[in-house]
Amino acid sequence: MLALGGFALDVMNLNPVCKLLVSTGLALTFFWMTSSLAASHWVYDRSIICKWTWITDCLPETPRCWVNIHAGLDESSPELKKMLPGTSGEVLDIFDPQEMTEASIAEARRRPGNELPVRRADFRALPLGTGDLDAIFLLFAAHEIRHFEVRLQFFGELRRVLNTSGRILICEHLRDWRNFLAYGPGCFHFQSRGAWLRAAAQTGLEVEKEFSITAFVRIFILKKLP
Repeated sequence: MLALGGFALDVMNLNPVCKLLVSTGLALTFFWMTSSLAASHWVYDRSIICKWTWITDCLPETPRCWVNIHAGLDESSPELKKMLPGTSGEVLDIFDPQEMTEASIAEARRRPGNELPVRRADFRALPLGTGDLDAIFLLFAAHEIRHFEVRLQFFGELRRVLNTSGRILICEHLRDWRNFLAYGPGCFHFQSRGAWLRAAAQTGLEVEKEFSITAFVRIFILKKLP
């Protein structure tokens, strides 16, 4: 007898096909639980990603005015402040409970954040002046805007507040086969590479550079089209 979430399943009395399906499902569940923990440990604890020092190498010059935008747990802003001394930086929280309904973001927001001042903001109308920013950082945050048309609104705002020589840095897991192997169906929480490229192209932005850190995380550096 196998108990699954309060539901008792008599495996021994199932026909062979059902036994195979149950066994396969259990094997996949165990595999993805293990692989997701291993991948997350590699990405967040062992790789350079969450040391954030790679960020300054991605920018053509040190930004004088920048913003770090997040929607849940923010572990990067204190490090950005340390890496960019003497610059003007702000942290915006764009969480919208109507748009961002995934359980993972609710869990992230329950964890302690940084101690820096944070301004709540509507991602459809950022409280920033046109052309004010030299750099915009979106570190594991932009995928929380689930709907493509809404994401276009957000990218339009990013373009508006960016100056002509500024850069947008997006750091994301992708909805691809590598993340599927590691996270299983959980990878569908992420967006595909094509989705990011389309959002940029349709809002007057272009990808200046892109590269991977580990097999699971992709970095996009965007700039304004003339």
